[in-house]
Amino acid sequence: MKHFLVTWIGTAIALIITANVVPGFFIKSFVAALVAAIVIGLVNAIVRPILGILAFPVTLITFGLFSFVLNAIALMIASALTPASYGFIINGFGAAFLGSIVLSIVSSIINYFLRVIE
Repeated sequence: MKHFLVTWIGTAIALIITANVVPGFFIKSFVAALVAAIVIGLVNAIVRPILGILAFPVTLITFGLFSFVLNAIALMIASALTPASYGFIINGFGAAFLGSIVLSIVSSIINYFLRVIE
């Protein structure tokens, strides 16, 4: 349970950092980041595997580079599923694409340091 909470908070912090770096990627508050982190986790657990199976031929042909596009699509789905009142908004595919790359890097770094502290 502790690991889940640490990962959840780390992802929320990574979302806030990503929103400050990527234009078109908006997080209103820390509560919005926490809600968005839950929605992103659910999308990655439920929708992303289906997308991965459907897009496997394209991913294979592009030597895995299409997975960046799948990450961006999953992030856009998570933004669409998050209630607008929370303030997690992604304006366009370009922001989702760049945001997914930055979010992956930042959350990996943050979660690495949070696991070292545990």
